[in-house]
Amino acid sequence: MSVSFARAMLPGIVAATASLHPSRAPRHAALVRVTHWITAACFLALLVTGLEIVISHPRFYWGETGNSGTPVLFKIPIPSSRNTVPSGYNYVLPDQNGWSRYLHFEAAWAVVLTGLLYGLWGLWTGHFRGNLFPARGDRTPGAFLRVIANHLRFKRPDASEALSYNALQRVSYLVVVFVLFPLVIVTGLALSPGFNAAFPFVVNSLGGRQSARTLHFFVSISLTLFLLIHVAMIFLAGFWTRMRAMITGNVTLREERR
Repeated sequence: MSVSFARAMLPGIVAATASLHPSRAPRHAALVRVTHWITAACFLALLVTGLEIVISHPRFYWGETGNSGTPVLFKIPIPSSRNTVPSGYNYVLPDQNGWSRYLHFEAAWAVVLTGLLYGLWGLWTGHFRGNLFPARGDRTPGAFLRVIANHLRFKRPDASEALSYNALQRVSYLVVVFVLFPLVIVTGLALSPGFNAAFPFVVNSLGGRQSARTLHFFVSISLTLFLLIHVAMIFLAGFWTRMRAMITGNVTLREERR
């Protein structure tokens, strides 16, 4: 083989070799990744400590006041960690209310600050408009039904979804970011006597402190369900691919050239 022939063939050989190896494409910005993992860690802390707080008084009310001597809206059929709370069991669980409340408040403030940073950055850079708000063609019932049908058939997402969210994901993330997270924060703050004294109109608009506690519980359940579905979808789409993208910021693609 002559040198000139080898030089002529070199670009084709390089292109063929590159087509057999994965290529990388940018997926998540650094601030998105950092705030995502901080929020995930804080949410797990909030989930564990919130469960401990509920165990101390697994009864829920509606209105301004509620205690062991007042009628309940509903109750969770588990033993309490306090012997003053009637739960129908003749024993109590270990009381973990002290440390759990302290860590719950600390994690909550970390989420508030992280969410505020993410929200301001998302508005400033157009992240919400460009990456989360559905495109015109995706804002139709048919587009949502197709995505839901694919999920129900456990169809693996195609390569295009590695670089962008589908319509259902976009709407879900917008609801979490702009509805559920603000609501869980406001209802949580409404349980603070200091916040109640400073902003009584907020607590009153929620129906009272006990109503805020009940709403806080249901919003927390909604966020937990979102987390479980979110993790399930990650496994369905390819766990390591999605995890690598959220850690490194890049997604690996294999380009096939014909």
